[in-house]
Amino acid sequence: MDKTLIYVAHDNLNRNKGALAGAQPETHSIVFVESQQMIKGARWNRQRLFFLLSAARHFADELKTEGFEVMYIKSKDSASGIQSLSKKYREIICVEPSSYRLTNSLADIGVRFVPNDLFLTPRALFEQWSKSQKSLKMENFYRWQRQRLGILISDGEPLGGRWNYDDENREPPPKSDYRWPTYPHHKRDSIDEEVIVQLRDLNLSGSLDETIWGTTRKAALAQLESFLKSSFANFGPFEDAMTVKSWALHHSLLSPYLNIGLLTPDEIINAALKEFEKGNISLASCEGFIRQIIGWREYINGLYWYFGEKYRESNFLNSKNPLLPLFENSGSTKMKCVSETIAGVERRGWVHHIPRLMILSNLAALCDVSPVELLTWMRNNFIDAADWVMVPNVIGMSMHADGGRMSTKPYIAGGAYISRMSDYCGDCAYNPKTRVEDDSCPFTTLYWHYLYRNRDHFKKNHRMFQQLNGMKKLRDIEATITRGNEVIEGLLAGEI
Repeated sequence: MDKTLIYVAHDNLNRNKGALAGAQPETHSIVFVESQQMIKGARWNRQRLFFLLSAARHFADELKTEGFEVMYIKSKDSASGIQSLSKKYREIICVEPSSYRLTNSLADIGVRFVPNDLFLTPRALFEQWSKSQKSLKMENFYRWQRQRLGILISDGEPLGGRWNYDDENREPPPKSDYRWPTYPHHKRDSIDEEVIVQLRDLNLSGSLDETIWGTTRKAALAQLESFLKSSFANFGPFEDAMTVKSWALHHSLLSPYLNIGLLTPDEIINAALKEFEKGNISLASCEGFIRQIIGWREYINGLYWYFGEKYRESNFLNSKNPLLPLFENSGSTKMKCVSETIAGVERRGWVHHIPRLMILSNLAALCDVSPVELLTWMRNNFIDAADWVMVPNVIGMSMHADGGRMSTKPYIAGGAYISRMSDYCGDCAYNPKTRVEDDSCPFTTLYWHYLYRNRDHFKKNHRMFQQLNGMKKLRDIEATITRGNEVIEGLLAGEI
């Protein structure tokens, strides 16, 4: 009864943050709970479940080496596992959980929460900012963050005179030969192998053939170093590009490590700024990368808590179709961009933000898929997924299911966008330039179908005026709608 018990969730793997900051073996014991509810409650991608379990076990071993009493127990759920030990300790503490479900279940058994400092913006501070705004624009939040944190700021103004360099960071992939970076692979140790054996008999998706994801702090630091040396300089220009020649382009691959605590946002930012100050990195690349961390990541987490627990149920457009069969089988569609993207998810549990948004989510939105169906799939399949990440990204940004509370217009596009920003279309079976032919790109046809069927929802949205006006000028709109109905039926039947 003299010791405090610290519960370490699988996304709190940092010795110097949260409940573990200042903890000592003489006064604290540690518990990890491998929840069967989590493991068997969903059809996870193997890479995702492997990463979470192995990283937690490695971290538990590190704490044991430091001299802590560490219990790694298996239980039907986290609360039951913790409660089985509660009578032996003075109190139980943990970092503020990253989901409403875990927050509620742990609060019910009397766990005391300490602030989650794995983010740069406390929840109360984000709420304070939100209440001062007429609209919750990410750009406004990002500028506030830059000023608050003093990052890329000179005399109160943005370094270089501009807040963002989006115009310079939207290049398509080079058409000529270009040398894309390689990424570190990580040799699996005995803990990794134990987890792989455990996963063999579970009903999971994807594979574990790729060794791109490490499961230790050392691996996380190796990836950070690789990014800074090999990718950071050209991150900005090609951050929105897609190519069959590189699955990650110049992206950092740091989000999985960041989202479970093996890396922290402050150390990544400090490392990036240090590299920038050497003069080897353009301001456009540095700003674009910094924005993803202090802007987008912090903004998404803030919105998750600000919008509340029921936000995930939003369905403004009343979308009701089931998830398309092609999401479960990359080889089942002739749409090259979709096939390539799903194959990447199957192999690595990861594709970068543009394929997620403008291919996978775009297709789901255009096909009127239920937001919660897409949310569940993404939550289960991406290695860097978490409830706080996926709920605002899918409900608010990807599916426009919140009616514009987060984004004032839907993120939809036809085949022309994919053709411009990728090299997928050259030998695809479908033509992005036509709408009503048998070989018309489904994205092109369904873009106009989406606008037509949702025209009443968007007629008062000034940001949709140009698109709706363009739709009215189409001479073949009736044929496009007919073809769109056929395409949606074919996709739902697994025939396209």
